[in-house]
Amino acid sequence: MSNDTKPRPLTLMSALAVRGAFENGILPAFTAETGIQVVPEWTPTTVIMSKIAAGERADVVVLIVDSMDRLVEQGMVDPASRVELAHSRLGLAVAPGTPHPDISTLDAFTKALLGARSVAYSMGGASGIYFRKMIETLGIADAVNAKATTIPAGFTAEKLLTGEADMAVQQVSELMVVPTAEIIGRFPEEVQQVTSFSAAIMSDTANRADAERLIASLTGKSAAVAYRASGVDPIPG
Repeated sequence: MSNDTKPRPLTLMSALAVRGAFENGILPAFTAETGIQVVPEWTPTTVIMSKIAAGERADVVVLIVDSMDRLVEQGMVDPASRVELAHSRLGLAVAPGTPHPDISTLDAFTKALLGARSVAYSMGGASGIYFRKMIETLGIADAVNAKATTIPAGFTAEKLLTGEADMAVQQVSELMVVPTAEIIGRFPEEVQQVTSFSAAIMSDTANRADAERLIASLTGKSAAVAYRASGVDPIPG
């Protein structure tokens, strides 16, 4: 195939929770099958929504369900192209080789947070936004925030490797992106938050046919395997 006939790369703006599944399974398989390169931008949903509001565009977007609902209402994405991808749950990780505190009950979970030297969480991600509210509800916000390590966006488990924090909060799939971080478990069900993610084609894409092919690759048996391996639960089609 000559350079002149190569398909144009597809642009993707995606929330972080599905990055592991996309990078380690779905996108390489899609490119191998179709020859179409995908150029992803990985940022929290809040950042993607701000970028879209400021005029930025992509061929395909992956967002939390509530935000996708808003884009549908605004006519920014094609609702007929929308697919539901995965449910993501929150967890905790520690630095490699360090003790794993008990978080199996709400009381143990609370004690673990209070006992941490510093807890890392993201100010811009859905996990961090929820976590701030959760520790307020538990009455431990002042104690946790007094020694917290916060980031505007990105992967909180990276702060475990730099020594800035000894515990990291994020979606389990996001914690798994930092391979040496050790996940100690999910939040107890009493304070767990399940976040669901959707994908859709942006209405003004100039590459509709290839975008449809990408959307089709995001569901099905092979995609489900990739989601589970990355720490999220695929939504049955």
